[in-house]
Amino acid sequence: MRGRPDGGQKKRLITSVFVVAIFIGFLYAYYGSSNRGSSALEYGKSLRKLGSSYLGGEDDNDGKQDEASKFGDVEDDVVPKSFPVCDDRHSELIPCLDRNLIYQMRLKLDLSLMEHYERHCPPPERRFNCLIPPPSGYKVPIKWPKSRDEVWKANIPHTHLAHEKSDQNWMVVKGEKIIFPGGGTHFHYGADKYIASIANMLNFSNDNINNEGRLRTVLDVGCGVASFGAYLLSSNVITMSLAPNDVHQNQIQFALERGIPAYLGVLGTKRLPYPSRSFELAHCSRCRIDWLQRDGILLLELDRLLRPGGYFAYSSPEAYAQDEEDLRIWKEMSALVERMCWRIAAKRNQTVVWQKPLNNDCYMARAPGTLPPLCHSDDDPDAVYGVQMEACITPYSDHDQKARGSGLAPWPARLTAPSPRLADFGYSSEMFEKDTELWRNRVDSYWNLLSPKIQSNSLRNLMDMKAHLGSFAAALKEKDVWVMNVVPEDGPNTLKLIYDRGLIGSIHNW
Repeated sequence: MRGRPDGGQKKRLITSVFVVAIFIGFLYAYYGSSNRGSSALEYGKSLRKLGSSYLGGEDDNDGKQDEASKFGDVEDDVVPKSFPVCDDRHSELIPCLDRNLIYQMRLKLDLSLMEHYERHCPPPERRFNCLIPPPSGYKVPIKWPKSRDEVWKANIPHTHLAHEKSDQNWMVVKGEKIIFPGGGTHFHYGADKYIASIANMLNFSNDNINNEGRLRTVLDVGCGVASFGAYLLSSNVITMSLAPNDVHQNQIQFALERGIPAYLGVLGTKRLPYPSRSFELAHCSRCRIDWLQRDGILLLELDRLLRPGGYFAYSSPEAYAQDEEDLRIWKEMSALVERMCWRIAAKRNQTVVWQKPLNNDCYMARAPGTLPPLCHSDDDPDAVYGVQMEACITPYSDHDQKARGSGLAPWPARLTAPSPRLADFGYSSEMFEKDTELWRNRVDSYWNLLSPKIQSNSLRNLMDMKAHLGSFAAALKEKDVWVMNVVPEDGPNTLKLIYDRGLIGSIHNW
């Protein structure tokens, strides 16, 4: 039997090799994860230094304080969880607006309806669980108000628009900075002059677009780099600048870096995440939207969002109709808005401003069968998250019908005046006033606690992740900041109360 392999010996050898392999794998996993954790912690440390620099704090030169804060309050047997840093290619990842994911998953979307620019969230197995790194060479942002006119190129490394719109004064690359002269496709000579001309067309006093506080919230559709909204701020008018992440790159990135309120979105198939009767003015300047498509469904979405007597300012070649195609579009659009009971408030050169009616009288006087129809009585105009748009007119509530308008006080009085829509939630004026006072005291305390670290221009873009009545933002009125008020989709839809206060925000499903 000598020379024949021993079966038992062979099995023992295989078992030993297998055990050694598991042991080596365990060591690799342990030390590998430790290294990744160390990398993430180092990344976090660099971000804390960047934040300290942004808030005006001193650099942590020796690192001892950082180490103490990292482990000083942690029990000996507790290991802090760390997250890895995403690949550099993901420095501008927007998870639910990632077109690469759409292509990879072969989602069947209607491109003609802009459905691919709407939110499409990845399944759990495709979601990232890592820290998004800043672009290479990222710098502490330029402070407001200087940031309105210039930002660091390294922070938004996109210069495509500067070349494509070089004749329209959108933006100019100068060395390490991107400069914003305040121009646009339609207003080459500056948004400020264009805004004043609209106010003049509407006979507002002193050519001031805020109309003595009666015009406060604006929706700018297809906003570009948001210069229209930027220049409205000096008139105490706040704008939700809206644009998709499209072939022009992420224009909203420029707006937020500049310190201007903005939101990624598109008029596609779903309602925009704002309640009915949120804006006094909607604006579209060469936004390349086909307002006649699908029985005017996109224009009817603007109608849902406008307050009683609200305006739609439309600057486009169709407004002055110099060729056959422009003339056709103008005639069809004029007929559509007339059936919607809009009237021309002013028209000059390439700009027309329509005004929405103050009450339901015009709707009731239309001939039977007139299109677009009124929405069904069971349709909730404030249900927006993931809700499909419909080609129908949203009539006014009984309150608005009786008041012949929204009943809101002019700005800034409306910030602290109870909204007529409080009754929709069963809230009393006393509850509203108590909430306002509570948050005024809290914000005063926050500011005092932060005062050793912040200066008057340290903060600019803020977010309230569960805004409720918007009292946190209201308490910050005297600070040079703006707040994105977010109302969770699964709670009371109080966002309409926030807009009634003259603030802005959105509904989101965290």
